[in-house]
Amino acid sequence: MTINLPTSLTLLRILLIPVLIALFYLPWNYAHVACALVFGIAALTDWLDGYLARKLRLTTPFGAFLDPVADKLMVAVTLVLVVQADPNPWVAIASAVIIGREITIASLREWMAEIGQRKAVEVSAMGKWKTTAQMTAIIILLLAMDVFQHPLQLAGQYLLLLSAILTLWSMIQYMRAALDTLKD
Repeated sequence: MTINLPTSLTLLRILLIPVLIALFYLPWNYAHVACALVFGIAALTDWLDGYLARKLRLTTPFGAFLDPVADKLMVAVTLVLVVQADPNPWVAIASAVIIGREITIASLREWMAEIGQRKAVEVSAMGKWKTTAQMTAIIILLLAMDVFQHPLQLAGQYLLLLSAILTLWSMIQYMRAALDTLKD
């Protein structure tokens, strides 16, 4: 197992999860702004590790496994924190859709890999749009807990709902691709 720069960035993302949780519960002003910053750094490393792995030809099987795990962990943990702090039913439903989709697609990809059809459910452009919407919504929702609360909170909630819709749409695309592959 090789730990190169992209894999190190992915591991950093996982290590930032307890930092984010600790910051979230610290009893000081702008703790959630600090959480948004940590989450933003994690989101940036998500883009950067993939870019560097492809650009520098440093892709590894371990990195390919760990990258989506780190993403899903960071997003799921942060969504749980957001819902706990703001138990709005729409935010809870959107978060459940997002987390449920991630579990479903991870399981689908594992199953497709087992039957030698992993390529049929590779990351799509829709998946990248979905991830961008999710990350942006989460950053906005974290910021809204400390600054410009009402306008940012509303914007974050709408963007999270949009990302839940994109999440469902991308899941349908992956499921169709899997079914088409299985029919052949």
